[in-house]
Amino acid sequence: PAPADGSHEAIPVDMASEAALGEFDRHLATSGLKLDGVVLMPPQPHSSADPMPEPEVWRTLFQTSFVGPLSLLKSAIARMEPAPEAGRRCKVVIISGISSAQVLSHYATANVIRTAWLGEAKTLAFALGERGIHVNTLSLGGTLSPWYRDAIGRRAQDAGVTFEERIAVETDNIPLKKYGTPSEVAVVVEGLLSPLTDHMTGLNILHDGGFTRAY
Repeated sequence: PAPADGSHEAIPVDMASEAALGEFDRHLATSGLKLDGVVLMPPQPHSSADPMPEPEVWRTLFQTSFVGPLSLLKSAIARMEPAPEAGRRCKVVIISGISSAQVLSHYATANVIRTAWLGEAKTLAFALGERGIHVNTLSLGGTLSPWYRDAIGRRAQDAGVTFEERIAVETDNIPLKKYGTPSEVAVVVEGLLSPLTDHMTGLNILHDGGFTRAY
């Protein structure tokens, strides 16, 4: 729960560093903090068309995008004290990408990492459900974060068109004809942390404007 005065604490963590993850765990353990909800957004691999990168690439990706974030999540779950019989449930939301649901040819490594998170979330949903801890994933399609807006701007400039014209081209295959916004994502995350999901766990929610064709 947030303090009544609205204060917060930022704790930088290098997810590729076991030492940093251990320090984060010790900090949480000694803080006395009790968590009702956790939102985890593991570092996501960006576009790569190489389906068979060198072993060291995989080692680095799994450490920074799966092993490290999972250690951080374990530390956070240890600070949860659900009591379903008293109506107190705890929620975990893991943010991923839509290649968790269907293969994207230009996201070769991301296809693997993101489906690994789906498997882990489903496993945790079964393992923690009886305790009253819910685990769901939210898979984002194109979302107009600052870095993604900048990337679209560069593509528009290279193509000699306006930002809006480039958006129209890129979203032509999306039923809603638009990308998502950070504020729209925040609303969904808030819902997944709320009583809305008191009888929901192990789900992968797609936030992609209808882009995913799979049932």
